[in-house]
Amino acid sequence: MPTADVNLNELKAKAARMLAKMRASEHEFIPAQRSSASADVQDRAAHERQRSALLMLALTVQGETDIQAGRTIPQDRVFADIAHRLTRPEDG
Repeated sequence: MPTADVNLNELKAKAARMLAKMRASEHEFIPAQRSSASADVQDRAAHERQRSALLMLALTVQGETDIQAGRTIPQDRVFADIAHRLTRPEDG
């Protein structure tokens, strides 16, 4: 996703119009104050995509760490446990 630097005062004055433009063009805005980036503004959909990607990456790293540490369960045991849980009567 391309980015565009904008002045923070311009963003404050024209926020609604700039957000609409951002959604339409799939650009991020990086508001700058005194020529220094101060934030990263992205639309909700882009934020959700980025968040999902980061969560998937974290799960992948966690899985790799578990494998390297030997914290695994054989596949046949996992499926047998699932089958057992699905076929047993509910408690209660």
